[in-house]
Amino acid sequence: MTLFDIVSLVVGALLLVIAFLAINAKKLINSVLFLSALSMLAVVSFVLLKAPDVAITEAVIGSGLVTALFIFTLLSVRKEETK
Repeated sequence: MTLFDIVSLVVGALLLVIAFLAINAKKLINSVLFLSALSMLAVVSFVLLKAPDVAITEAVIGSGLVTALFIFTLLSVRKEETK
C-alpha cells in the first residue's frame, strides 16, 4: 500500500464516522458542526482525487455558505421560540 492509499482510507473512514455522528447528534447545533466538518473532509478527498475545482466549490458553498445559513437559521428559530 502506498501513502496515498493509506491517506485515502483514513479520510474515507473519517467521512463515515463524522456522517454517523452528524445523524445521531442530540443537539441540532452539533449536527450542523459535524456537517461542516464533513464538508471540509470532502474538500480533502476532492483534493486527493485531483479535482481542485470541485474542492474549491465545496469549500466555498458546502463549508462556508451552507454552514452559515444553517447557523443563522438555528439562531433565528431560537429567537422566535423565546418570544
